[in-house]
Amino acid sequence: MNPLTTIIAEPWDDYGLIDSGHGRKLERYGRFRFIRPEPQAMWAPATQGWAADGDFIGASDEDGGGRWHLSRDVPRGGWHIRWDDLRFTAQNTPFRHLGFFPDMAPVWSWMRERVGPGDEVLNLFGYTGIGSLALASKGVAVTHVDASKKSVEAGKANAFLSDLSDRPIRWMVDDAVKFAAREVRRERRYDGILLDPPKFGRGPDGEVWRLEEHLPGLITHCRNLIDDKSKFLVLTVYAIRMSALAIAELLAQATADLGGRVECGEMAVREEARGLLLPTAIFARWVRE
Repeated sequence: MNPLTTIIAEPWDDYGLIDSGHGRKLERYGRFRFIRPEPQAMWAPATQGWAADGDFIGASDEDGGGRWHLSRDVPRGGWHIRWDDLRFTAQNTPFRHLGFFPDMAPVWSWMRERVGPGDEVLNLFGYTGIGSLALASKGVAVTHVDASKKSVEAGKANAFLSDLSDRPIRWMVDDAVKFAAREVRRERRYDGILLDPPKFGRGPDGEVWRLEEHLPGLITHCRNLIDDKSKFLVLTVYAIRMSALAIAELLAQATADLGGRVECGEMAVREEARGLLLPTAIFARWVRE
């Protein structure tokens, strides 16, 4: 296993972490600026008196909650932004984020470098589909799975915005664990798998997902869906109580017979004001040499 590394999301035209500190962060999403809680930003901000178009006021419980306070200029139905060749919708959600995760951008780029036309990738917990579209735009056949019908419909809408509606994407509203288990029974294989699971979630039929409890079994299913000709298995985790070393060992044991290597570490976004790195998640990934 390689030493710990950091995946850094750099600013791009339609997104940037402008400033951070005192438990908050100021970001730009297209033409709008927003302030959100950020417990990792324990330092002082570069500037005081942030000007923003919206502010998310979090609840007192550690599991989230809260509400947005938005100016009248912010479209409640969302607005369009770009990343590379993709066009999709950003929107203020009740879960404090904006409908996609900017720190995943370098992961999208990394996967694109390793697959191409004719390859098949499974995206579990695919959310609104930006990762799926990043792959589909390069000719990859994608199976996109999410338990939320609303998220899958948003993914289809984003595919339309990016002129990718005709690409081979299977849009599946399903429980990730059950779907992966069925794919194993069908003896399916994939050239790559992306896993971006939440800490807690519910499937379309009320299935309960708890990260610490169900992740090992899901990794076992995923191992059975790849082989020694597959390109990668990427796992990102936003539950900060877990360790990058722990999830790396989970992948290392699951893929020990495949060769290749396992990398792990932190994910972070580079702040524009000072260039400092704001940590957001941990990751582990198996990659074929």
